[in-house]
Amino acid sequence: MRVLFTFIGGVGHFQPLVPFASAVVAAGHTVAVACGPHRREAVEAAGFTALPVGEGRAEPSKVGPLLAPDRERDDEELRDGFVRRGAAERVPRYLELFERWRPDVVVCEEVDFGSVLAAEKLGLPYANAQVIASGAFVRPAAVGEAIGELRAGLGLPPDPELAMLHRNLLLSPFPPSFRDPAFPLPDTAFPIRPPVGPIGRSDPPTVYFTLGTAFNAESGDLFSRVLAGLRDLPVNVIATVGRHLDPAEFGPQRPGVRVERYVPQDTVLPHCDLVISHGGSGSVGGALAHGLPTVLLPLGADQPQNAEQCARLGVGRELDPIAATPENVRAAVAEVLADQDYRRAAARVRAEMLDLPEPARAVPLLERLAG
Repeated sequence: MRVLFTFIGGVGHFQPLVPFASAVVAAGHTVAVACGPHRREAVEAAGFTALPVGEGRAEPSKVGPLLAPDRERDDEELRDGFVRRGAAERVPRYLELFERWRPDVVVCEEVDFGSVLAAEKLGLPYANAQVIASGAFVRPAAVGEAIGELRAGLGLPPDPELAMLHRNLLLSPFPPSFRDPAFPLPDTAFPIRPPVGPIGRSDPPTVYFTLGTAFNAESGDLFSRVLAGLRDLPVNVIATVGRHLDPAEFGPQRPGVRVERYVPQDTVLPHCDLVISHGGSGSVGGALAHGLPTVLLPLGADQPQNAEQCARLGVGRELDPIAATPENVRAAVAEVLADQDYRRAAARVRAEMLDLPEPARAVPLLERLAG
């Protein structure tokens, strides 16, 4: 069986696909990953054949201003960036790639709408892979009209409820309890265990602080405010600021505070007690996979919805990224570290993850789709 995985977002949209793709390879099948040219290195570093698609866009060269979270703006960016530009540009490229590479089944990440449309147009079996933890970001009200325009241009029938995103099979590497109750998993969903690590614990407590791999370039002075809030707490700190910032810009740090451009998350979390993040699906999922509570400063995209689910499940506290002062950060971190209910709630979600089927259990489902 030849399986083509596709993604259009950043590295955070690729990482949830890795366990599935690795399981397919382990079962003896052929795998390739279609991605933007700027993501080729990440795909090949993970051990897969990369098939660059499209022109991609240049990475920001410096940190931009911090904008107040705005869900209408996020919907607009999803509609215009991922549908009217991204999907419209990729559909013809995917049509050519699918004809040339000839996959038996295509696995499309959640917002790679162009891949789904191309697979439908060619009559190829396809599955969707969820990359947004809460399930509440991609909604017909936000993108339905724009996708409908593309469907009409391809001669495909209307799909006002976006059944195309879960029609055959939805692979979900997130605990079902984390999904927004207003957007329940469809009958075609198959939840799968994400990578689950050991429960973190250190003495003194260690706090991991990250704003992810995309929104760290739109963070204004947020890094400085959070680091200032952690300065007087009796904790160790590991902060990753991304390649757009030089850690030296933050000046000398007290002993126990380490500021780096990048540290692999899975090497940090087993030694931590709490995660401060923007609420991205990868950051939240990684924290919960290690039973860690969290303090969230959601900046945009799926992050406000993820923060809402963290609050609902009792695994963390949300702060306003615009208004939060160092004192607010200090108080929230101290509260979450001191109140064991947060840690117990996070441990319950981790236990739920451990009970999910292994990624290898999805392979027969893909084989069935492929016929």
